[in-house]
Formats: sequence, structure tokens, C-alpha cells
Amino acid sequence: MTLRSLPAVGVLLVAVALTAGCGGDEADPSSAAPTSSPTASAPPAVAPSSAVPSNAPTPSVTPSRTGGAPPASIPPSTAPQGPTQHRPASPPPVVLPQRPVGAPGAQQIVEAFKAAGLKVAHPKDRSVDCGPDGLGLGCSELIATDAVTVYVFPDETSAGDIAETWAGQSYRRGAVVLNYLEAKTPAANRPRYEQVLNGLR
Repeated sequence: MTLRSLPAVGVLLVAVALTAGCGGDEADPSSAAPTSSPTASAPPAVAPSSAVPSNAPTPSVTPSRTGGAPPASIPPSTAPQGPTQHRPASPPPVVLPQRPVGAPGAQQIVEAFKAAGLKVAHPKDRSVDCGPDGLGLGCSELIATDAVTVYVFPDETSAGDIAETWAGQSYRRGAVVLNYLEAKTPAANRPRYEQVLNGLR
């Protein structure tokens, strides 16, 4: 090789070296700069397990016609089925005949006995025993004591009839009859009761 060709060979070597260096850079993929952002390669987000799937059925509530909540079901009636039972009507009040005008009342007579010092223990109003509407004994008033029973009748005729029935055990003055049948008054003390009765106006 001549001395003139040496410089040409050196230029050629430099050119090959430069070409090789540029081609190596293009061929090495690791030296290339990344072209995508880090977020582009992130895996897609996974929905939590508690999420409702999109294809799940949605419950529906049918509103009432009035716009409120649907009416609750009404349980069947538990009332007993059968004939209606009516309570018996209370008995009518006892209506007794009035005592005659001017005749003393049974309570007045008992009070007079007590005021005179006579025994009239445990007085009880038993006018209901006269009977409804004056039936039964037909008396107007009746008060019983341990000593004597006092009857007041609506008229003297009724009083006289009862006094005859209780002959020997009763005393009559007008429409009033004193009865000793159920009393504990000794026969010797009876005139005192009769005297007090006769003194009443």
C-alpha cells in the first residue's frame, strides 16, 4: 500500500465506526426512552365484593292509591259467632200504696217508741215484703224490730183484716197494726207500746 492510500483508509475506518455507533443505539431496545406513562400500564380497578352487580333485580314497592304506604293486612275478626245474648231486664221497682192521710208513718212510730224508753233494737225497713203494687200483705210501710213489728196499711179495712188473722198477737189502731209474732216483747209489756201508739196524732 502506498503512502497516498493511508489517509483514505483512516477516513473509511472513522466512517464505519460512526455508522456502527449510530446503528447500535437504534438496535438496542433497552436504551430507548419509555414512550408511555406509568399510569397507563396500571391494572384496572376491581369493584369491591359488597357492590351490587349491575344485573341484580331492583325491588319494587307498589304505592297505594292515596300516595302512602300500602295498607297492612287486617286479621280476620275473632268475635264469637253465635246468637246474641241479652241480659235479663232488672225487675221494676216496687210500688207500694200510699198510707192514708193522717196516719202516722212506721218510722215515726218506731221513733216514738224509742223516745218513750221502749226497746226497738235492730230496726229494719222491710216494706218490700208488702209486695209489688200493694199485693202480698198489701201494706204501705213495714218496719221490724226485735220488740215489735209495725205495719201501716193504705186503709183501715185492710188493717182490720190482718189484725183478725193475727188475733191475740197483734194490736190495731186505725190503719196501723202492731205485730208481736216475731217479737221478743213479753205480753206484760205490750200495753206500753200500744199506749204510745194511741198517743200519736
